[in-house]
Amino acid sequence: MSYALANNKPPEKAPDAVQVPSLPDQPMPNASLPSNNERMAGRLAQAVKSKQAQSILVGGLSLCLGILLWHLATLYKFNFFINFENIPSPLKVADAFVGHLAEPVFYTHILVSIRRILIAYGMAVLLGVAIGLAVGRSRLARAAVLPYIEVIRPIPAVAWIPLAILMWPTEESSIIYITFLGALFPIILNTIHGVEQTPEVMIRAALSLGANKLQVFWHVVLPAALPSIATGLAIGMGVSWFSLLAGEIISGQYGIGYFTWDAYSLINYPDIVVGMLVIGGLGTLSTFLIKVVTRPALRWKELQR
Repeated sequence: MSYALANNKPPEKAPDAVQVPSLPDQPMPNASLPSNNERMAGRLAQAVKSKQAQSILVGGLSLCLGILLWHLATLYKFNFFINFENIPSPLKVADAFVGHLAEPVFYTHILVSIRRILIAYGMAVLLGVAIGLAVGRSRLARAAVLPYIEVIRPIPAVAWIPLAILMWPTEESSIIYITFLGALFPIILNTIHGVEQTPEVMIRAALSLGANKLQVFWHVVLPAALPSIATGLAIGMGVSWFSLLAGEIISGQYGIGYFTWDAYSLINYPDIVVGMLVIGGLGTLSTFLIKVVTRPALRWKELQR
């Protein structure tokens, strides 16, 4: 009996089962997976569906249609309200442009115009943004400066040419001055508009949090005005090319404007169109560069969309 009690031990617990980590499921080969060509076709279809690609496609088709209409109008001598009898065809213009690519003086005209734009536009940006910010924030500055802006702004660049020749000692400085005036006023007006459109609730919130006037201006007013300032910079660049053309036609010896006017004087119609297209291309490229440069400062605006 004692032997039985002594050997009557409680049953031992079974050891816990060992957990064997399971391997991740391996994908089984599937014959229905798309091939590389199908994937590329799908990506291309998605790219075509994007808004940016659609805009580029529509713009390219529109440009091709315009060139085609231009060619047909010159080919059949269209003359109904608009006369295309003496207008060169796109092929003649392209041939003239290719011929000028081998002439060093053609690049001299382009570089001289770019140099004038850089000087005049740079001064217009510095002065225009400063005046716009001051007028937009200060009533005293508005009362002192705005009358001059409203009187001088409507005067076209061509009207400034005789006075600019009298005011400045050289033709180069007079052309830069005319170009500077063309770019200045769009920058000033858009900067003023951007400052005035700053939400008042944001200014009051910054003041209530203890910010001083300088901090409010730097962290609230200036960022809020940046979209309008960027628009003014782009518009000012386009107007500066127009003003430069007017100055170079009347009183220049080099530059794309002078090249175009000289072609007209020599009755060289293809070169006239070449000069116009070069000016348009340079203006478009410079405006695009302005937008690229100002885009990083406007990322906060894109996040609000």
